[in-house]
Amino acid sequence: MADKILLGVSTFPDRETAQRISNQLVSEKFAACANILPDIESIYRWKEKIETGNETLVFFKVSEERQSAFQEKLRALHPYQVPEIIFLSISSGLPEYLGWVTENCTPAT
Repeated sequence: MADKILLGVSTFPDRETAQRISNQLVSEKFAACANILPDIESIYRWKEKIETGNETLVFFKVSEERQSAFQEKLRALHPYQVPEIIFLSISSGLPEYLGWVTENCTPAT
């Protein structure tokens, strides 16, 4: 079951945007959970310039089966032109928790 769970990572311009989008993704079962880490500092290259800014980082728990739908929905909701949307495979974890993630990413039939 562990190979079917992903940790999705994305940054947002502020806490309010992260909360609003995370709430929608969890409510609509694109993700089982979102952990919001406000006030991170990001340094990155954008359009040939080095930029620095405060952002909010979110960890999403996503089933592999919902990965494409999650990415499409997040991309549509995200305010950035090119949002950070990356996935890390979960190689192991508490089986009950991993089952809970899968259950909570399954849309009602």
